[in-house]
Amino acid sequence: MAAARLAVPRRRRFGQHFLHDPAVIERIVAALAPCPGQHLVEIGPGRGALTAALLAREDCTLDALEIDRDLAALLRPRFIGPRAVLHEGDALKFDFTQLAARRGGRLRIVGNLPYNISTPLLFRLLDQAAALEDLTVMLQREVAARLAAEPGGADYGRLTVMLAPRAEVRRLFEVGPGAFQPPPRVWSAVVRIRMRPVPLFTPGAHYPAVVAAAFSQRRKTLRNALGRLLSREQIAACGIDPAVRPETLSPQAFNTLAAALDRAPAGG
Repeated sequence: MAAARLAVPRRRRFGQHFLHDPAVIERIVAALAPCPGQHLVEIGPGRGALTAALLAREDCTLDALEIDRDLAALLRPRFIGPRAVLHEGDALKFDFTQLAARRGGRLRIVGNLPYNISTPLLFRLLDQAAALEDLTVMLQREVAARLAAEPGGADYGRLTVMLAPRAEVRRLFEVGPGAFQPPPRVWSAVVRIRMRPVPLFTPGAHYPAVVAAAFSQRRKTLRNALGRLLSREQIAACGIDPAVRPETLSPQAFNTLAAALDRAPAGG
C-alpha cells in the first residue's frame, strides 16, 4: 500500500498536502465523535489516511469527494456501496442538499480542506446550511482564527460575519507542518462549525453586499466603506457611528445596516 501511495503524483493546482500523522487523525475522529446512523462526508480524502478511520465506522454512511482522478482511482476499491460512496468531482460544485435528501438526514462534514479553496468552499457550504449538521475541518491557522474571531480584533472580517447568523465556531487544536506530506509552509488548525438549530437572526437581502463592501478596504471608516450603499445619515439613523471601522461592529449591527438598505428607495 505504501508503494501505491508514493506512485500517486501530487497536483500543485489542487493545493495538496496529505495528512499522514496517526495521532492527528485520531484527534480529528475523536473530535468528530460520530454516532450510529449519522451521515459523514469527507472532503478531499487524498491518499486516504483519515478515510480509513472513517470507513472503520460501519454504523455510519460515508461519502467522500475527491477531485483528483488518480487519487480517486486509488481510493475507489475501498468504497463499497451503498454505505460508502466515492464521488469524483469538485466540492465547489457539489450538491450537498441533494446528497442529504438521498441519505435521509443532515450531513456531518469532515476533512482537510484544500487551503487554496477553503474560503469559497465554506461559503458554498453555508449556502446549503440546512443540509448540514456540522463541519469538523482542518484549515490554515489564519483562516481558523478569522472564523472564530470576536468584533474588534484584527482577525475579525467578512468570513466571521457571514458565518455568524447560521453557525457557531470553535477552534479545537492546532496542527504543525510535520503532520503533512509534503509539509506546508504554514500551521493548520482544526475547527468545529456547528449549524445553529435556529439562526441567530435572519439576514436581510442586502446583508452579503453590506458585509462585502464594509470589509473591502479594512482601513476605511464605515462611512467611506459603505458610501455607495448608504449615506452617513442612514448609517447614523441605525444608531451606528459612521466614523467607526467595520471590524468593531457585531454581526447584528451589519444586519441593521442591511435592513436600512432594504428599506431604501430603488436608485438611492
